[in-house]
Amino acid sequence: MDEIDRRIVQLLQENGRVSLKTIAEKTYLSSPAVSARIEKLEKDGIILGYHAQIDLAKLGYPILAFVNLEVDPKDKERFYAYAQAVPNILECSCVTGEFSMLLKVAFASTEKLDVFIGQLQTFGRTRTQIVFSTHVGPRGIGAEENT
Repeated sequence: MDEIDRRIVQLLQENGRVSLKTIAEKTYLSSPAVSARIEKLEKDGIILGYHAQIDLAKLGYPILAFVNLEVDPKDKERFYAYAQAVPNILECSCVTGEFSMLLKVAFASTEKLDVFIGQLQTFGRTRTQIVFSTHVGPRGIGAEENT
């Protein structure tokens, strides 16, 4: 990736709907050149997709939580299949430390979260943190060279 590719990635992270014309103006390229670069970034797996950022509370999911889960290594594949099938799991990461999984989840109520945690406990021990507020929301990383 050169500096122009990094600028394109930065602009798309700020606004996935930014027009080719706007990107072209900000990178001093033609629209077809920008389009070709974006296509290459997608082909190379740098740009994985384009997504809308949603207000979960307004969508009916005001309870956001992080759940730590201890999964026995022999149960990982079964757990991953389960996690993939539960739409309330927004993210699932295998992590280091006392717990092996970190899940970001959203629910309509604490009661529904409680039922979910009960189901999770069939895989292992859990620890849950409910989010009160988020001061820095989801965002892209700076596209400058690996700093």
